[in-house]
Amino acid sequence: MIPSFKKDSTDRLTGSVERITFYNPENGYSVIRLRPDRRKVPGINREGLVTVVGNLPEMSPGEFLHLIGRWEKHPQHGLQFSVENCEQTLPASVEGIRLYLGSGLIKGIGPVLAERIVAHFGAQTFEVIENQPESLAQVRDIGEKRTQQIKAAWQEQKQVKEIVLYLHAHNISTNLAVKIFKQYGAESLEIVQNDPYRLARDIYGIGFKTADRIAKSLGLPQDHPSRIEAGVVFALNEMVDGGNVYSPQNELLDRAATLLEVDPSLVLPAVDRLLAVDRIRVEQLSIPDQNPRVVREQTAVYLTPFYQGETGVADRLRRLASARPARLSALARTLSSTNHPVIDTNLSAEQVEAVRTAILHPVSILTGGPGTGKTTALKALIRLLEMAHLQFALASPTGRAAKRLSEATGYPASTIHRLLNFTPGNGFLYNTENPLPVELLVVDEVSMLDLLLANHLLKGIKPGTHLLLVGDVDQLPSVGAGDVLRDIIDSGLAPVTRLSTIFRQAADSQIVVNAHRINHGQAPVFNPKATDFFLFPAHTPDEAAQWIQEIVSQRIPNKFGLNPRDEIQVLAPMYRGPAGVDAINSRLQAVLNPPTLDKIERSLYGSIFRVGDKVMQTENNYDKEVFNGDIGWIESISIVDHTIGVNFDGKKVIYDWSEADQLTLAYAISIHKAQGSEFPSVVVPILTQHYMMLQRNLLYTAVTRAKRLCVLVGDQRAIHIAVKNNRVAQRYTALDLRLQQELSYY
Repeated sequence: MIPSFKKDSTDRLTGSVERITFYNPENGYSVIRLRPDRRKVPGINREGLVTVVGNLPEMSPGEFLHLIGRWEKHPQHGLQFSVENCEQTLPASVEGIRLYLGSGLIKGIGPVLAERIVAHFGAQTFEVIENQPESLAQVRDIGEKRTQQIKAAWQEQKQVKEIVLYLHAHNISTNLAVKIFKQYGAESLEIVQNDPYRLARDIYGIGFKTADRIAKSLGLPQDHPSRIEAGVVFALNEMVDGGNVYSPQNELLDRAATLLEVDPSLVLPAVDRLLAVDRIRVEQLSIPDQNPRVVREQTAVYLTPFYQGETGVADRLRRLASARPARLSALARTLSSTNHPVIDTNLSAEQVEAVRTAILHPVSILTGGPGTGKTTALKALIRLLEMAHLQFALASPTGRAAKRLSEATGYPASTIHRLLNFTPGNGFLYNTENPLPVELLVVDEVSMLDLLLANHLLKGIKPGTHLLLVGDVDQLPSVGAGDVLRDIIDSGLAPVTRLSTIFRQAADSQIVVNAHRINHGQAPVFNPKATDFFLFPAHTPDEAAQWIQEIVSQRIPNKFGLNPRDEIQVLAPMYRGPAGVDAINSRLQAVLNPPTLDKIERSLYGSIFRVGDKVMQTENNYDKEVFNGDIGWIESISIVDHTIGVNFDGKKVIYDWSEADQLTLAYAISIHKAQGSEFPSVVVPILTQHYMMLQRNLLYTAVTRAKRLCVLVGDQRAIHIAVKNNRVAQRYTALDLRLQQELSYY
């Protein structure tokens, strides 16, 4: 018989954590199964467990909890204990100690070693680890190195627990508390209490809103100068995250005032203070109107690195374009006609012009859609350079794009970082003092090239070297800030060769044909006899998601023999919703890589990572030499060492669990993240519910990622909306204006 209880009364519950059913790292909301220390409690099930819910610190099986809260009846899940206050203590029972140590909480101890330690020391285990850690060497397979690792991990865990207890009151998750400790060590609490906004500057994964929540709970006034300065920088960073290089000052003031909920008059002085310490730069821009005779003035506010990047790119590009004599001068003199032995009748007139332009001009651009022969033109150019014994290099912004370039041309290609010989701690070894030793540099997929990377690239090129920029200007702009390729074209600084003729072999592909139709504002054609381009009708996100699961897991593998993990990629316009990136990833993980007893998994930062999962790097990590958009698969998860091993195209990269927020599942990725990549097959949900994202260049980019097979899942109306919407989202960038100005000293 269940004891009676008063619905609104406060009750107490004590017991040990049996398992964690759910944990949300954003707010700590948890659902756990607790084994009470007494039998007669409400809501106990046949296993002798009760359900506990509430905002709790992250915990591990075996921990003993003292809870204060209320019993509540959930309409679906029945009676459960809703926690208002939680006190964690170390387990006292031998079984609880074994569960606690074996949960992976202490680095260096896994389930097997936990069994041995507890079997040897029993109820005295914690006392031994705390006060006599050298005694651990008595246990089999624990040597001096492992003993020291466990000792250090135990002390770290104690300190982290103190920080967690403090931060949990401010709704900060355990994962972020660990990051704070790793950044600041023993000074963590002091820094959090005295300068919470420093967290947003120093630690990846902690933004302004989190720091602001801490500051408010500490009683920092809403109009405190440090809060307003942090809010201005956050508002600027939001603009940068949207691809903008700067923000118009009026727009910035409005955004910051709205974000901070303060009077706009308080924001401008914060801008002045930030300017005084060089965290931002402000400049008056003269922007031509649609009427070329009309110029409007705009006050542009930059984060300092982006101002330096934009002015640096502009000045260096102009120096390259105006350098005389160029290193290919001798070769240029031999191209008096198109009868050169390498430029033959197999090349179209457009391709011949592309080759000649790259040789005759220090900076040139080659653009065109799929199947128009950009690679053929590049091969002809390379043959000319080889015959003249001239040095050249091929590069792309990402590893996948570089691999494609190498496979297409038959010559080595590298990422820009590798080309410039980037090393952690030393930066780019090829720079203004040590330029690249080449006569011509070809950079492919330049639509992906953001402003800051472009600046580093140009620092490594000596005036006189030729630069050929290759890309499809009709694709989406870079994920990072800037619109470099479009700005260079619009500036008129460099000659542009546009390839428009679709060659016969490419014309046999419905992917190529439909990509060009989309780019010209025409709806794609779904030919019943086509073997590479299909539409699966779906009118709701749920219907589309169900189709995608079936298409990826069954239909494409069965009909085309493609591997779902390596050869099929879902590209979605949005992250949220049933047909968004996040929901599709959950669906496909469940069907393509389901949990098994022998497959290790770990819940980190709100995601379940499992051995065999397809994952993507979400930021540039120069130390590990992996970059935003790189895709790999989880090769190993170590409960003992707290690491995840990811295989990126044959290179294994090790992540500490605290770094797992750099990874995300990649069965589905955004179309933006797919730039520069090519996949054997792509599956694209496109629905009217994606209305805000339905643009021609988005659909065009998605379709052109497919090499052998493209499957759209959605409705014709959404496709027509996207095809007709050719409004390219304008980014705030002044690179084109700067390229038109006279050369200035930088």
